[in-house]
Amino acid sequence: LQAIYYEIGFIVSAALGLLFIFLLPLVGLCFCMCRCCDNCGGEMHQRQKKNADCQRSCFATFLFVASLIIRQVVGVLCAYAANQHLTNQVRGAKKLVNSNFKDLKVFLNDTPAQIDYLVSQYNTTKDKALSDLNNWLLTKVFLKKLYILAAIRETKEALENVSVSVEVLQEGTERLHANLTDVKMHLSNTLNDSACSVAQAASTCNIIRNSLNQLGINANFSGLPGVSSQLAKVNDVLKTDLSSLVQKVYIKNVLESIGSNITTFTNALPVQKILADLTIYLTQSEAYVQDYFPLVEQYDFYRWLGCLILCCMVVLILVFYYLGLLCGTCGYDKHASPTTRGCISNTGGNFLMAGVGFSFLFSWVLMIVVVLTFVTGGNVEKLVCEPFEDKTLFKVLDTPYLLNQHWKNYLPGILFKNPNIDLTFEKVY
Repeated sequence: LQAIYYEIGFIVSAALGLLFIFLLPLVGLCFCMCRCCDNCGGEMHQRQKKNADCQRSCFATFLFVASLIIRQVVGVLCAYAANQHLTNQVRGAKKLVNSNFKDLKVFLNDTPAQIDYLVSQYNTTKDKALSDLNNWLLTKVFLKKLYILAAIRETKEALENVSVSVEVLQEGTERLHANLTDVKMHLSNTLNDSACSVAQAASTCNIIRNSLNQLGINANFSGLPGVSSQLAKVNDVLKTDLSSLVQKVYIKNVLESIGSNITTFTNALPVQKILADLTIYLTQSEAYVQDYFPLVEQYDFYRWLGCLILCCMVVLILVFYYLGLLCGTCGYDKHASPTTRGCISNTGGNFLMAGVGFSFLFSWVLMIVVVLTFVTGGNVEKLVCEPFEDKTLFKVLDTPYLLNQHWKNYLPGILFKNPNIDLTFEKVY
């Protein structure tokens, strides 16, 4: 939808240009046919009106201003400046291309030395990182250590309470068991008394005697596990220097692993082969550019010459108009009829008609050039130049599976035959 809204302006402008290209030769053809049939230009006599001089002056002024500002001068100057600017850019491109190739060669030649330097300097980076981490993590780790120590101390207190509670339960169980045994023995002696043999008390004594077996402890707290081993581990943790453990073990291991990964990756990556392939490709590209650049300059000269001819045609029309105005003004005689007017006045009319004729012959050709360059240049500026400047173009080119439906990343697929490498156009640029 955005593309449609953007293209509406180009479509309308191109439609107007095509309408101009179609109508101007058609009107010119009709004009020429009327002139050939002597049906254009008015009758061969002249009626003097009161406002004839004012009307004639207004027409001349309007033709002069329109030719100067709207139709000819400004457009010719802009066209000539743009034509010359494009030629200067093409000529300067050769020097710029050679400079870019030179920079790329220097970059490729220095890349292995830069990689070796970076790998060799990793120990310096690691030592500096450890030093900075010692200062930076000390406070952070210390604060975390306070929270951890508080939690460990609470755990220790809870374990100690559990240990004391287990001992209290076990001792209480033993005392309760001894007391219940004494009570059971006393009750048994009492039930064996002669008073229980009386008929009135015998049933009650039998009930109590049958329930003596229930007088015992069902819970066995002696089987509860101890927490002394867990308590000893907590005490060992409290004796450990956590900040030293984090810094010396964890961070050091991470940095060492990074160093080993860098070395492994550097050894595994075929840097020399990749650079050799790129150097060959770069040399071939430079030779191709050097071979075909003279042809580009030659065609650009033809383009420059063609545009200059178009500009000259427009200037020629302008010259015809101004000469017609000059001759008509200088040779005008209000007492002379159209058949008896002087040579200068007649020449002025011929100049004006020549300007009209050349307008019909060349204006539509110029409009074709304008329409093509406007539509093409405007879309290139919007769809290529602006996305290149804000890097949107790179995001489109780096879209996975866009340029090749089987490759995730197109650039490493072309260069290294491995589309899974995380290498994009934007990163390379």
